[in-house]
Amino acid sequence: MERSIENIWKEGFLKSDALVAPKINNLYNQKSIHIIDKFKRMFKINLIAIVVFSFAFLIVSFFIGIPITGVIFFVTLSVLVFMNKKLLNDLEKIDLGVSSCQYLKTFNQWVKKQVSINKKISKFLYPIIFMSLILGFWFKDAEGMPLGKRLVNEVLIGYPDIYLIFGIPLIGIVIVVLISGLLFLFGGRIYKWDLNIVYGRVFKKLEELMTDMESLRS
Repeated sequence: MERSIENIWKEGFLKSDALVAPKINNLYNQKSIHIIDKFKRMFKINLIAIVVFSFAFLIVSFFIGIPITGVIFFVTLSVLVFMNKKLLNDLEKIDLGVSSCQYLKTFNQWVKKQVSINKKISKFLYPIIFMSLILGFWFKDAEGMPLGKRLVNEVLIGYPDIYLIFGIPLIGIVIVVLISGLLFLFGGRIYKWDLNIVYGRVFKKLEELMTDMESLRS
């Protein structure tokens, strides 16, 4: 019976002693390595960009009078980079000598771990960044007086009976707490949205390659 190309392809992929197996395995090995290497490059560039941005913003924050924001930004993003650098070190330990299928599965497990950790971090990251902006502008010097205090004085002129807590309008505290709470609740989704923008095409190619390999093995 005449054998189809599909059957020959499957046989070659599954049997190491088949004539076409080395070529097929080599093809998928090269594709696997290419995808993961591309992700590594993008991941490293992203971490470097975060470090450069946080350091540059730290310097700028002193010039524009919001050093509190700059310091919190820098410390928070430095922790983020440190944790992801540790994750990247784990990725570097993946054995390139295993089969292309196992190589991709191991990488996929690493991606899931990385996404899970960063989703948890993002629940705190975005509220912290938001609060750092509020604090920075609140204590920003405005003609010898903190900007926040000056704004409160302006509000009291129009609404002298407004309720204050530690000199801050209650309505302002409620709004800040509400926004921070929303950022906490949706921090993971915001991170996934950002992740898909940066790495979406790489993940799509990874999924397609794994699907092809699984179909050949079935």
